[in-house]
Amino acid sequence: QVQLVESGGGLVQAGGSLRLSCAASGRPFSSYAMGWFRQAPGKEREFVAAITGWTGDNTYYADSVKGRFTISRDNAKNTVYLQMNSLKPEDTAVYYCAADPDPKATTLGKYDYWGQGTQVTVSS
Repeated sequence: QVQLVESGGGLVQAGGSLRLSCAASGRPFSSYAMGWFRQAPGKEREFVAAITGWTGDNTYYADSVKGRFTISRDNAKNTVYLQMNSLKPEDTAVYYCAADPDPKATTLGKYDYWGQGTQVTVSS
Protein backbone atom coordinates (compact mmCIF):
# COMPACT_ATOMS: atom_id res chain seq x y z
CA GLN A 1 0.00 0.00 0.00
CA VAL A 2 1.03 3.57 -0.70
CA GLN A 3 -0.39 6.48 1.22
CA LEU A 4 -0.51 9.87 -0.42
CA VAL A 5 -1.15 13.12 1.41
CA GLU A 6 -1.59 16.37 -0.50
CA SER A 7 -1.00 19.81 0.95
CA GLY A 8 -0.54 23.38 -0.19
CA GLY A 9 -3.99 24.18 -1.46
CA GLY A 10 -5.81 27.37 -0.55
CA LEU A 11 -7.38 30.57 -1.78
CA VAL A 12 -5.42 32.76 -4.17
CA GLN A 13 -6.22 35.64 -6.47
CA ALA A 14 -6.08 35.27 -10.21
CA GLY A 15 -2.52 35.62 -11.43
CA GLY A 16 -1.13 34.25 -8.21
CA SER A 17 0.84 31.09 -7.47
CA LEU A 18 0.56 28.02 -5.29
CA ARG A 19 2.75 24.99 -4.81
CA LEU A 20 1.06 21.70 -4.07
CA SER A 21 2.95 18.90 -2.38
CA CYS A 22 2.19 15.21 -2.25
CA ALA A 23 3.99 13.16 0.37
CA ALA A 24 4.14 9.42 -0.22
CA SER A 25 4.71 6.69 2.32
CA GLY A 26 4.42 2.95 2.59
CA ARG A 27 6.41 1.74 -0.42
CA PRO A 28 9.53 2.73 -2.33
CA PHE A 29 8.58 5.91 -4.07
CA SER A 30 11.31 6.61 -6.56
CA SER A 31 10.19 4.14 -9.23
CA TYR A 32 6.54 5.17 -9.16
CA ALA A 33 4.98 7.30 -11.84
CA MET A 34 3.18 10.23 -10.24
CA GLY A 35 0.30 12.29 -11.51
CA TRP A 36 -1.88 15.24 -10.57
CA PHE A 37 -5.55 15.36 -11.44
CA ARG A 38 -8.29 17.80 -10.57
CA GLN A 39 -12.04 17.85 -10.29
CA ALA A 40 -14.14 20.97 -10.36
CA PRO A 41 -17.73 21.05 -9.03
CA GLY A 42 -20.10 19.37 -11.45
CA LYS A 43 -17.29 18.22 -13.73
CA GLU A 44 -15.42 15.01 -14.26
CA ARG A 45 -11.94 14.49 -12.93
CA GLU A 46 -9.33 15.58 -15.44
CA PHE A 47 -5.62 15.06 -15.97
CA VAL A 48 -3.31 17.93 -15.03
CA ALA A 49 0.28 16.69 -15.05
CA ALA A 50 2.38 13.55 -14.73
CA ILE A 51 6.01 12.61 -14.23
CA THR A 52 7.76 9.32 -14.91
CA GLY A 53 9.37 7.24 -12.22
CA TRP A 54 13.03 7.19 -11.17
CA THR A 55 14.64 10.42 -12.37
CA GLY A 56 11.44 11.91 -13.76
CA ASP A 57 12.95 12.52 -17.15
CA ASN A 58 9.60 12.83 -18.83
CA THR A 59 6.75 15.10 -17.85
CA TYR A 60 3.32 15.56 -19.35
CA TYR A 61 0.80 18.37 -19.07
CA ALA A 62 -2.76 19.10 -20.00
CA ASP A 63 -2.96 21.79 -22.66
CA SER A 64 -4.88 24.01 -20.27
CA VAL A 65 -1.95 24.22 -17.83
CA LYS A 66 1.04 23.91 -20.13
CA GLY A 67 3.47 26.76 -19.57
CA ARG A 68 1.91 27.66 -16.22
CA PHE A 69 2.25 24.50 -14.12
CA THR A 70 5.36 22.46 -13.42
CA ILE A 71 5.49 18.99 -11.93
CA SER A 72 8.62 17.78 -10.20
CA ARG A 73 9.72 15.11 -7.75
CA ASP A 74 12.19 14.78 -4.90
CA ASN A 75 12.81 11.10 -4.33
CA ALA A 76 14.89 11.74 -1.23
CA LYS A 77 11.81 13.33 0.36
CA ASN A 78 9.26 10.95 -1.19
CA THR A 79 7.44 14.00 -2.46
CA VAL A 80 6.05 15.23 -5.73
CA TYR A 81 5.24 18.88 -6.34
CA LEU A 82 2.97 20.87 -8.58
CA GLN A 83 4.06 24.48 -8.99
CA MET A 84 1.12 26.48 -10.27
CA ASN A 85 1.72 29.98 -11.63
CA SER A 86 -0.54 32.49 -13.35
CA LEU A 87 -3.55 30.87 -11.80
CA LYS A 88 -6.96 31.44 -13.33
CA PRO A 89 -10.45 31.09 -11.85
CA GLU A 90 -10.98 28.06 -14.06
CA ASP A 91 -8.17 26.31 -12.18
CA THR A 92 -10.45 26.13 -9.16
CA ALA A 93 -10.87 22.48 -8.23
CA VAL A 94 -9.92 19.76 -5.80
CA TYR A 95 -6.47 18.56 -6.79
CA TYR A 96 -5.56 14.92 -6.35
CA CYS A 97 -2.18 13.25 -6.32
CA ALA A 98 -1.88 9.76 -7.78
CA ALA A 99 0.84 7.09 -7.89
CA ASP A 100 1.40 3.96 -9.92
CA PRO A 101 4.11 1.28 -9.68
CA ASP A 102 4.67 1.43 -13.43
CA PRO A 103 7.39 4.06 -13.96
CA LYS A 104 5.83 5.12 -17.25
CA ALA A 105 3.50 7.98 -16.47
CA THR A 106 0.09 8.13 -18.04
CA THR A 107 -2.29 10.95 -18.71
CA LEU A 108 -5.18 8.62 -18.00
CA GLY A 109 -6.57 7.95 -14.55
CA LYS A 110 -4.96 4.52 -14.43
CA TYR A 111 -3.15 4.99 -11.18
CA ASP A 112 -3.35 2.51 -8.34
CA TYR A 113 -3.12 4.95 -5.45
CA TRP A 114 -4.84 8.25 -4.82
CA GLY A 115 -4.71 10.94 -2.17
CA GLN A 116 -7.66 12.61 -0.52
CA GLY A 117 -7.27 15.85 -2.42
CA THR A 118 -6.59 19.48 -1.60
CA GLN A 119 -8.83 22.38 -2.51
CA VAL A 120 -7.52 25.16 -4.74
CA THR A 121 -9.72 28.21 -5.16
CA VAL A 122 -8.77 31.05 -7.49
CA SER A 123 -10.73 34.25 -7.12
CA SER A 124 -11.19 36.72 -9.97
